[in-house]
This record gives sequence, structure tokens and C-alpha cells, in this order.
Amino acid sequence: MHPWYHSDKPGIAPDCGMKLVPVYASDVPSAHLAPGSVEISPARQQIMGVITIKAQYRSLDQTIRAVGQVAMDESRVAHVHVRTVGWIQKVFVDYTWQQVKQGDPLFTYYSPDLFATEQEYLLALRARDSLAKSSFPEVSTAGVSLLEATRQRLELWDLSEAQIHQIETSGKPIRNITVYSPVAGFIVERKAFPNQYISPETDIYQLADLSSVWAEGEISESDAPWASVGQEATLATEALPHAVLRGRLTFISPTVKPDTRTITVRMEFPNPGMKLKPGMFVNVELHRRLGRHLTVPVDAVLDSGTSQRVFVDRDKGVLEPRTVSVGARSGDYAVILSGLLAGERVVTRANFLIDSESNLRESITGMAGMPGMKPEEQRATPPAAKAPEQHDMPSMPGMPEEEEHHDSSHH
Repeated sequence: MHPWYHSDKPGIAPDCGMKLVPVYASDVPSAHLAPGSVEISPARQQIMGVITIKAQYRSLDQTIRAVGQVAMDESRVAHVHVRTVGWIQKVFVDYTWQQVKQGDPLFTYYSPDLFATEQEYLLALRARDSLAKSSFPEVSTAGVSLLEATRQRLELWDLSEAQIHQIETSGKPIRNITVYSPVAGFIVERKAFPNQYISPETDIYQLADLSSVWAEGEISESDAPWASVGQEATLATEALPHAVLRGRLTFISPTVKPDTRTITVRMEFPNPGMKLKPGMFVNVELHRRLGRHLTVPVDAVLDSGTSQRVFVDRDKGVLEPRTVSVGARSGDYAVILSGLLAGERVVTRANFLIDSESNLRESITGMAGMPGMKPEEQRATPPAAKAPEQHDMPSMPGMPEEEEHHDSSHH
């Protein structure tokens, strides 16, 4: 309670009545040690479970973990429309989530406008052949121009090259035009029914290519500085217990959700065998290579909130506190930006006990230097002639000095 009082033998402190605690010479820091240093013999360190590890350079990868959900890749969603009004005749794909290949027939429809244009194209073919025999170049050129204009109209109304060639070779217009799937995927939405009237505004089919999917997750705002578009991402799920898929980060939301303080991120992954289903929960990790840095185990760093420090083993039982600047953390290691050299050994276990002892000794040193206290005089061993219960006390302002009384009957 009063660390300035010292005695050369055990007993009770006369001013407070507390039992004196022994302090051994091996526990008293030498005068040349840095402030806050403690000396603990190797035997006591072993009892305390002190472990030290060298600070050394390592190649680090930083990992950000999040829970995500599989979603369709919006860039791989296709919509099927027609370019003219008409009526659906026959439907080949008649339920949602049916899988189709690119080029598979979806439905046929009849369009009066398109049928009339096909007939005009056949007339233009005949006109071109007839006018080509004319002796006037302008007449033959006009026949060719008329044919090209009619053909271009058919192409703008989405007739394929094969369908136009069929009209040319057969010499007959196609009454029911077949519409084919533009992509391979699954039918997400279907609005095609026999005898249904359709127009260019009708979204007849919606298809999704699931050969590549998105995984959308949330990362904390503290991890945002370490996330960047294009960095490597990995995905694991209970549905594929032995598979780890690799992808990349494609989007980082520019806003923070106020209720969870998280940021939405989106990653793109290949989907072999279509085993990843939209709506499935997955575990995702973002990886970033930090390069080669000086590191110590995370457990070695004591963070007070305003500063970080480690305890360095200076040999012969001396443990010195050292203020360090800590950078990024990767797994079990923290990057040391300054305050430590490679090869120095730092305490990784029992450092909280050592820190408490260090703080206590720094406090004692500070109290010994307070005004009104004379640690040099108070540390001196009392002379043998003086009674054990009598010891020097600092004079306190406002208190009268007591006279010394010597009663021989008490000795």
C-alpha cells in the first residue's frame, strides 16, 4: 500500500497494518533498464508459461470472410420478343425452369405483316431476274435495290438467314415463323400460350444462363479498405462439401447499410454442372496478397486502444516493453510497421501478467518521484537503535509534529 516503505526483515507495516511482501533482488529492475522493464528469472518464466517467438518476415495473404447467397447473373439473362404483331400457333417450351439449349425452338407464330413482306420478297426476286435482262443499266440496278430493301426488312423482323434461304429456294412464304432460343439456360418466366396475341411489347420468355452465377454477401465497413474489384474470391457450400470454387469480386456497393453497418459485395463464380442454385447460402472469402512484411503473432500485441506495444526478450530474464506501429492483420499474424527489428523475440503468452507487473512498477517509480516523498531516505534500512514500529514518514502540511517519548518501562 505504501511502496516507499522498506524493511530488511518480514513484519507488519506500522502505518497501515498490512503485511510486508518480500521482494527479491532478481525482481528489482536494474537502473540501466528501460522504464517499465521487468526481470523474471527463466525458472519463473517457465512456471508462468511465458513463450517467446522471433519477429520475422512473412509473405501474407489477407482474407475477408462473409456469408453469401447465390443469385442469377443479370448480365446472362435474355428476353424473347417479336418485332411485329401476331398470334402464337404452337408452343414447344411450356413450363418454367425448363432447360433449353441455344437454338432450340420455343414457339411458332403467324404475323400478317411478316407474311406479306415475305410475298413481297418473292416478287422482288422475280423482278430482279426479269430486269436483269434489260439493256438499260438503271433498270437492272433498280431491280437489285428493290430486292435488297425487301430482304433487309425481313432481317430487321428477326428472320434468320436459314429462313430467308428457305423462302428463296421453295418459292413460297413461311406462314408460321419459328422462334428459337437465343441462349442456353433455364426458362425463368413464360408467357407463351397457343392462340395468344403478341406484340413487340410482350415479354414472351425470360431465360437465364446459369453456367456462371453471382454470390452476394455482406462485409463489415472496417473491411471495406481491403476489398477491391477484381480480387480473388473463393466459395464453399455444404451442398458441395469437397469442392472450392474460385471466382472474382465484381461489385462493391457505394453505400453502407445503416442498420447492420455492412457493405454489399458481389462475386462471380463459374457453375459447372449447374450445382449452384439461385437462393443457396454459401460461404465466401476474399483474398488479397499483402506481400512480404515483418510480422509477429497477433497474441504478442497488447492494444490499449490508443497505442500498441509488445514485450521484447532482452536475455537474462529482462523483458522490455516496446511501443510498435501495427498494420494489417492476416490470420494469426500482425504486420509491424515500426518499433521492432527482425530477429527480436517477443512474448506471446503470459504477456498480460507481465504487462500488469510493468504498469505497477512504472506507477511505483512515478509515486517515488512525487513531491513530499523522499525515496532515498525511505528506502534506507532503519538503524538498530530505532524501534521497529518507528519509521520516517513524510511531513504532511497541516499536521503537528509529534514529540518523541522514551519510556524505559516499555523497553
